[in-house]
Amino acid sequence: MIASTYRTLGCLFVFALLLFSNGVARAEQAKPNIIFILADDLGYGDLGCYGQKQIETPHIDRLCEQGMKFTQHYSGSTVCAPSRSCLMTGLHTGHTYMRGNGNVALRPDPQDITVARLLKNAGYKTAMVGKSSLSCNVPGPQHPHDKGFDFFSGVLGHAEAHHYFPPRIYKNGKTIDLPNNHKHEGDTYIHDIVIKDALQFIDDNKDGPFFLHYSSLIPHVSLYAPEKWVAKYRGKFPERKVKQGHYRGTDEPNATWAAMISRLDWEVGQIVAKLREHGLEKNTIVIFASDNGATEAGGHRESDFNSSGPLRGAKRDMYEGGIRTPMIVWWPDTVEPGSESDHVSAFWDFLPTACDLAGIETPEGLDGISYLPTVLQKGEQKQHTHLYWEFFERGGRRAVRFGDYKAVQYNVKKNPNGPVEIYDLSRDIGETHNLASKRPDLVAKARKLFKESRTPSPIAKFNFPQ
Repeated sequence: MIASTYRTLGCLFVFALLLFSNGVARAEQAKPNIIFILADDLGYGDLGCYGQKQIETPHIDRLCEQGMKFTQHYSGSTVCAPSRSCLMTGLHTGHTYMRGNGNVALRPDPQDITVARLLKNAGYKTAMVGKSSLSCNVPGPQHPHDKGFDFFSGVLGHAEAHHYFPPRIYKNGKTIDLPNNHKHEGDTYIHDIVIKDALQFIDDNKDGPFFLHYSSLIPHVSLYAPEKWVAKYRGKFPERKVKQGHYRGTDEPNATWAAMISRLDWEVGQIVAKLREHGLEKNTIVIFASDNGATEAGGHRESDFNSSGPLRGAKRDMYEGGIRTPMIVWWPDTVEPGSESDHVSAFWDFLPTACDLAGIETPEGLDGISYLPTVLQKGEQKQHTHLYWEFFERGGRRAVRFGDYKAVQYNVKKNPNGPVEIYDLSRDIGETHNLASKRPDLVAKARKLFKESRTPSPIAKFNFPQ
């Protein structure tokens, strides 16, 4: 009798434990998987869903048709490293540590807490593949793991990312030599590696939840795409010879640029197909954006494809063409298909959005505001009082957006009290009519915001007192 009672209690205990375990598994899976796909140097007008007529991007366009298109989203900066720093830390360039390109990396925890660290602590498996968003150059391959990523495959330095046949890559803390690669040529195209590893990560973590940062190396300045993709566009555009130097040259720069974008589009399609293969699409939010505006270096010209669309400027500009990015959010059965939002948002909003998705507290003291209410079209969407950018190359530049108005100031290093340009983006998206002489009140407000929106940086400085 006693033995029978113990057996019964034991069975009940095991049954209860199974129920508890299954409940935990269901609760964990209720947290959506998060994928952030970041293009490199893709312009606001380089996608079909944002007006591109010559380059085919069917997979990304389908995301847009089935998801939400943001029309007033901004990158973290007008160049790579600081833009990615904003994405990872939830701070704009007046506060984040990496404010410019160079020999710099995010500092050890707890100095620069990343979105990967927060999600990892919340039970997510985390991965970054491609170009590190944590460093412009860092000596140790362990760095991504120190900053919260369980898995990493790709290159750590942005100079390494300039070449699609790097002599080495880094994977999970180890250096992997590719002896037949010679920067511009070789037998191992790095994007074949990173897309394969991204898909494998999804396979390995299909039970979720997971966070995948797909940090593309294309379409950057170096001009290369596999022949299959170049052939698609060969002979369709006027061409000019581009000499090979630090960046790869070609006799077909326009066909190659278009091919690079179509190749990236195909990779996005591969990621979506993998989600569907495992039935994960309804529990996975996919966000697509670009790290800054279209490049004007290495042989590509913004005007060749109207890569900035209706916007003025390109990469390294503080005009809209340098910092406004396409952003698409795809989440079947959650995001309304074909929806569009003019909510004003920026890269530093991703971290608090990810925290909301994971059901965890957002750290205090950040510049970001979650855009999840906009994505879900539920609840109150908080608004930014202003957005701020600073940039230290080409004489120093800064910009601030407040409401519909945008202030831009160039040559800051030489004259921090120099002219400030004012544009009304609601009427003048191309920033063609400077209102500064007519609106001294807005100039004064911009100068005040410039001063209030930054803290001194030990590594990136204007000439005026910090």
